[in-house]
Parts: sequence; structure tokens; C-alpha cells
Amino acid sequence: MANEGQTGKPGLEGKDLEGLTAAATNAANTNPARRGLPPVHLWNPPFCGDLDMRIGTDGTWFYMGTPIGRPALVRLFSTILKREDGKHFLVTPVEKVGIRVDDAPFLAVEMQAEQDDRGRRLRFRTNVDDWVECDTGHRLRFEASADGGLTPYLHVRADLWAKVTRALYYDLVDMGEERVVDGQPVFGVESGGAFFAMADAKQVRDAL
Repeated sequence: MANEGQTGKPGLEGKDLEGLTAAATNAANTNPARRGLPPVHLWNPPFCGDLDMRIGTDGTWFYMGTPIGRPALVRLFSTILKREDGKHFLVTPVEKVGIRVDDAPFLAVEMQAEQDDRGRRLRFRTNVDDWVECDTGHRLRFEASADGGLTPYLHVRADLWAKVTRALYYDLVDMGEERVVDGQPVFGVESGGAFFAMADAKQVRDAL
């Protein structure tokens, strides 16, 4: 597939960072309303190969081994990110290139907790400045980590997740509570009318 794609605009494949930026900008501008995120869920272009781009475990984006130091550029690339069959891609309406993600593509770096007559509502800010309200549509999941603890992940959109920072994980533990789920006592946290189990309650008590 030619780098210019079917539209004559700059493509992703074989481009330097400036060319990638132009392609991502063109893709983002395909959103007719010019608001929110481009409709990547509607795009199914042909695969054009892998790109030397990687997202590290701490949320840092690398291009050809060099960190991308411009937050606005990272934000731009994140808007055309898509996950299919466990792999991550940058997509435009006319092409798709693979990138590597060491863990999760986003990092949840800030949390706000609100309480109203409906209960607690947690909101998280990602490292690309998206705000996500944790509820049944944007769930928390907890996975065992190498150090024997737990690592939380927040569903951001589609099949894309954010790893919650260790500091915010401790905040979640502090606001956690025991509940009986399916007949078993579990420890977890409530948000947006949903309860997200972290671990077996006895395991948590024994660890304290």
C-alpha cells in the first residue's frame, strides 16, 4: 500500500515522526463533529506492517527507541489507537500499523472520589488527559503482580485499558470494604453503582 494512501494524504507506513504526526492529524480530522475521539471502531483498513513504536509499562511512548517527549503528540497518537485480537494498532481510515505495548496503553494517574445519594463515584484521569468515570461500562479489574500484590486496571474504551498507579491503588485499598459476592466474602471497592472485587476477604485480612 502506498504511503499516501487512497486519499492522497500522508500515511503511517514508513514515515518519520513528522509524517506520522501528519497522518494522525488527518485521521483525527475525519471526525465530522470535530469533537471527541475519531471513530476508529468504524475503521477496518488493511494491515500495512509493524511500526517501531512502543508504549512502556510507565505509559511512556517511544519511537525508534527514543521517548516521545511532547504530550500533545502522545495524546494525538492515542486517539487513533485500536486493539484487535490482543494486539495494538494505530489506524486511519485507509491503513493500520502495529505497535508494541508492554502492559496497558494508558496509565491512570489521578483519581477523584465523589459521594452523592447514589453512592460513591470514582473518576480517573489518564496520562493523556482523558477523564473516565468508573462504573459498569468502565470497570476496574485487579490482577496479581510479580511482587505478590495486586495491579488494578481501568477500562477506558473499546478494548483499551489503563494501569492504575501504585499510589492510587493504595487509595483504593483505603476506601475498600468487605462484601459477600456469590456467597463468598470478598474485599473490593464501590463506584458508579458497581462493586469491583479485589481479592478474597480472608487473604486481605491475613495480609494486613
